[in-house]
Amino acid sequence: MENKKNQDTNDNIEVWEDLVKIKDLVLAIAICAITTMGAYFIAPNEAPKPLFFGLAGALIGFIICSFIIKPKRNFKGTGEK
Repeated sequence: MENKKNQDTNDNIEVWEDLVKIKDLVLAIAICAITTMGAYFIAPNEAPKPLFFGLAGALIGFIICSFIIKPKRNFKGTGEK
């Protein structure tokens, strides 16, 4: 049991005082970068549109990542209110 726990902590890195799996972090960065840059490059070349398209691409990337990458935390209630 303890070996599994040590292996799980070795697969994680600390980001903003929270443990994150490296694989999930790299996947999320890649998805968000692809959707953001893709939307930016398909935007018309008028003044504010590339900015708005890029922001929309980042939002779409975040939504995709929230469906693909599931949370790893388990909360246990104590039964007290």
